[in-house]
Amino acid sequence: MASVNAGKALVLREKESFDTIGWALAKLRKLFKNAIVIVVLLFVWEVAPRLGLVDRTFFPPISEIAAAWWQLLLSGDLTEHTIASLSRSLGGFTLAILISIPLGLAIGWWKPVSEYLNPLLELLRNTAALAILPVFILLLGLGETSKIAIVLYACTFPLLLNTISGVKNVDPLLIKSARSMGLSQVQLFRKVIIPAAIRTIFVGIRQAGAGSILVLVAAEMVGAKSGLGYLIQYTQFNFQITNMYAGIISK
Repeated sequence: MASVNAGKALVLREKESFDTIGWALAKLRKLFKNAIVIVVLLFVWEVAPRLGLVDRTFFPPISEIAAAWWQLLLSGDLTEHTIASLSRSLGGFTLAILISIPLGLAIGWWKPVSEYLNPLLELLRNTAALAILPVFILLLGLGETSKIAIVLYACTFPLLLNTISGVKNVDPLLIKSARSMGLSQVQLFRKVIIPAAIRTIFVGIRQAGAGSILVLVAAEMVGAKSGLGYLIQYTQFNFQITNMYAGIISK
């Protein structure tokens, strides 16, 4: 009996070992598929300028850009500009979350709020954030306030529209079932609508987070004295091409 149990234990260990090896091989295959295109791109980027296929002055090899990036990091310039951009981006992004999600829940759930605010939202959502950047600069100046405000504006609509969509697309049967159980409007909103809409809300948060830094970098190219956008613009004007690419990659 003991030998039978020992044999079963050995078979189980071998099976677990094969499963672990199979899982590791699957992970390696997935990693290879995800990385191969990037590796080829980096190889072409390194070789093409060295072979003269592109002008090395304007498109240096990736190894030279990596060396410039490292020097910027060691000097502290890259860290300083990155912190400046992140602080502005996070400031506007956080304000957008605090404003847009409650507003989106209200618009999506209460019809009178939707009727009053929808025309204004339709007007503003079709206006690109960078198109009204001069207005923000004129009203708020060239300081931090205008940069945070443009990020707030850019992040508001992905958050707002996804929150409204999440509320409006809650399963009607789920709402009817909750009402049949005697839930009040407040309880229905708190226990059914918000949990059902949370996935769509997080989609908006992800979209807004990606857009916040992109809009900010473009805004920093106009009238800023720090930030990744300023770094890219400054190095381009001073013909520091490797540093310019280093800033672009950091973004």
